[in-house]
Amino acid sequence: MTTRQIPTQDEVLGYFDSLSNWGRWGDDDMLGTLNLITPEKRVAAANLVQEGLAVTCARPIIPALAGDLTSIPPLHYMMGTGESAPEQGPHAASDFLGIAPHGLTITHLDTPSHQFWNGKMYNGHAASLVTAQDKATVGGVDTVKNGIVTRGVLLDVAGVKGKEWLKAGEGVFPEDLEAAEAAQGVKLGEGDALLLRMGWYKRRLNLGAPPPPARPGLHVAAMPWLRERGVSLLVSDASHDVMPNDYPDIIMPVHRVGIVGMGLWLLDAANFEEILPVCQRLNRWEFMFTVAALRWTNATGCPVNPLAIF
Repeated sequence: MTTRQIPTQDEVLGYFDSLSNWGRWGDDDMLGTLNLITPEKRVAAANLVQEGLAVTCARPIIPALAGDLTSIPPLHYMMGTGESAPEQGPHAASDFLGIAPHGLTITHLDTPSHQFWNGKMYNGHAASLVTAQDKATVGGVDTVKNGIVTRGVLLDVAGVKGKEWLKAGEGVFPEDLEAAEAAQGVKLGEGDALLLRMGWYKRRLNLGAPPPPARPGLHVAAMPWLRERGVSLLVSDASHDVMPNDYPDIIMPVHRVGIVGMGLWLLDAANFEEILPVCQRLNRWEFMFTVAALRWTNATGCPVNPLAIF
């Protein structure tokens, strides 16, 4: 059995420097690893479309099923309904939608302004640039107003391990990622979006809300691997970080090292249970992957509906 190479806490703290992308794309850059998605990469991704089949990777937003949310549940009120519609003439229905995107239930995009370390966000910008009055004055979700379009690769780590889902506290290491690549005949390249399936949403559907905060996730030991491969976007059906982790002084190290140090964009709480049977049927684990966020000015995150297009 292969021995896991688990870095020490001091080694993880060193990742903030050794894996840093600060200044790589300019002092004012807030796109971070999305800079790796070139026009040529988008064209190559578009050329992967052969079936014309689009599949969502988002969870449905159902307020009644938000028991594992780490913020307030989503709100949905009707401001107008068809119940009072006259028998003749026009009428309309309308809604109020209120969403706190961060947490474990809503499929959402994390921006560079979402995480801080030592008073700084990605690329050395001060954490104080995110305020109650003006919100995220740099690095907000409007940074990706033109969307994200690249090659997506689904690595079904749970399936390759022969499991329905990984257990809480089970970490995914570089060797697990490479084993999935080998089993599926695919390899991550620069600018790709990595879709990491741990089966956690399947567990959610079958067993209900898990007790927070325990969950499977990418182990921070995999962060050098992600930087070496040039992953532009990390997408997970949990919340990326394995919990509990090995580092008492670094809560959620994948979020902190990834977002703050590397400028790595994260997409939390995805749903891979609809795309998985498509990948299996077509024997294709790569596809065009698109993410379009709301143009919500100065927000640190946003609900999204990621699409895989085959």
